[in-house]
Amino acid sequence: MALDGAMLYLIKKELEDGILGAKVDKVFQPSREMLILAMRGKNMNRRLLISASANSARIHFTQHAVENPAQPPMLCMLLRKRLCGARLASIEQAGLERVLRLKFDAHNELGDEITLTLAVEIMGRHSNIILIDERGLVIDSVKRIDSDLSSMRMILPGIKYELPPAQDKINILATDISDMAEKILVCKGYKLDKALMNVIQGISPVIAREIAFRATGFTDIQVEAMTDSQFDKLKYILERLKQLLNGNGNPNLISVNGNPSDFTFVYPQQYGASAISSSYNDFSSMLDDFYFRRDLNERMKAKSQDLLKLLANSSARIAKKLDIQKAELKKCTDREQYRKNGDLINANLHMLKKGDILAEVVDYYSEDCSSVKIRLDPLLTPAQNAQKYYKDYRKMQAAEQHLSELIEQGKCELEYIDSVLDMLSRAESERELAEIRQELTDEGFIKKRKAPAGKQPPKLPPLRFVSDDGFTILVGRNNQQNDRLTLKESKNYDIWLHTLNVPGSHTVIVCEGQQPPNRTIEQAAQIAAYHSGARQSGLVAVDYTLIKYVSKPRGAKPGMVIYTHQNTIYVHPDEQLAERLTGQ
Repeated sequence: MALDGAMLYLIKKELEDGILGAKVDKVFQPSREMLILAMRGKNMNRRLLISASANSARIHFTQHAVENPAQPPMLCMLLRKRLCGARLASIEQAGLERVLRLKFDAHNELGDEITLTLAVEIMGRHSNIILIDERGLVIDSVKRIDSDLSSMRMILPGIKYELPPAQDKINILATDISDMAEKILVCKGYKLDKALMNVIQGISPVIAREIAFRATGFTDIQVEAMTDSQFDKLKYILERLKQLLNGNGNPNLISVNGNPSDFTFVYPQQYGASAISSSYNDFSSMLDDFYFRRDLNERMKAKSQDLLKLLANSSARIAKKLDIQKAELKKCTDREQYRKNGDLINANLHMLKKGDILAEVVDYYSEDCSSVKIRLDPLLTPAQNAQKYYKDYRKMQAAEQHLSELIEQGKCELEYIDSVLDMLSRAESERELAEIRQELTDEGFIKKRKAPAGKQPPKLPPLRFVSDDGFTILVGRNNQQNDRLTLKESKNYDIWLHTLNVPGSHTVIVCEGQQPPNRTIEQAAQIAAYHSGARQSGLVAVDYTLIKYVSKPRGAKPGMVIYTHQNTIYVHPDEQLAERLTGQ
């Protein structure tokens, strides 16, 4: 992650604009390494999230509600006692180091005015949140560091707080760009991005690669391989970076395959078409969105792991069975020859006798009436051999019909499993997972258990969108909901949409007797494509027809339907459109 010292500098300015002078109203500690300060000021109420988690250390405003433990931890009680009512006087940062010190004007137990400091250290697995008294002594911290963990810098109550050792790097805001560029030029033997990180304070690998790419067109060029024009362009890029830091920055979230992967304070050019960049108005919104989506993906993946394993095993088992059935079906393709052999033996009974092992007879089925050899069982009479061939023919004929039905059934099972996997990949809450789990139980994939006592939660409604023309668009969350939406809740002249030959949610435009314009149909198709297995694809084919032309075959799995009178529209899945039209 790219929450480096430079971005922290921009976040610091954002925090100063938002809560400087505000008072701490409440303190929460949702987890061991996370704090939330409810800040209240004149016409202002903000929630400041601070995390010291190794993989998500950060500080920013948050809009997302976080569940708190029933019993506040001891540190939370201490912070409430010391900080509630304190006013945020200033926020300090040494250069572009990854440490912010929030200075609070507070009162001690005697009512005397004191200054308390909350040091927020954003340093990967060494991240910490430390409360410091007016004498510079540690009161307590999220992570206590004793001599066993670090002999260089201990963080314990009563110990003098010291900033982390400063790195021997240059602050771009306080240095002439030409001097900085000369120091980079002498880092021979290094790639340019590594040289940039060795020289410039507070930049992350993603920013260093971006500078290298903008200056040279490459992210892995060696310093000594740079041309004079590239060196001049490097100085220009560094000057622009300095101007950006003196301004407000450009918050950008980088997504790969629909999943948030990184963020920067510049618009990224190094990824080309392999990643999508989304711009935000402020860093807090970007970080809030990034970590909420990433944590949601990880949480849903962990909670659905057993279902994913179950479906993967079921899919592998069905696929293996299908291979065996297809091989057996292939053997049945020669069944007509068995009937012909029986006919030819019956036509030549006068020439054959019991004990023969081979019959050479005229093949009346061939155009030239050539001779053909037929194997016989010497223990059977010629008539019995003919009947044996007829019996094998009838067995193959029955097997072909039965195997064809089993293969079709197996294909439907695999299609159904693919649809459930698609729904699982898009589940965003535990209730959605619970409904998918119940669906699999109803279909026999999961063993039924006794229902828990008490009132069961109501079924989730379909996802709801409103087109720019004012038409309601509904999207099923799971296969059982797809059935209810399409077959029970929608009217005959509503419009039904689904991705062509791709698992996805049933999508319905609620027409209410009106004919929706083409723009609404296109927007509904984009939403249908986004809520399908093709959401990461480019151009997606989406079929649409009237509800009255959609039906469910007898015995079909949930969500499986057939339809006629369809038209096809080609659209791009659009996440931003789906977010914009949600619940308007």
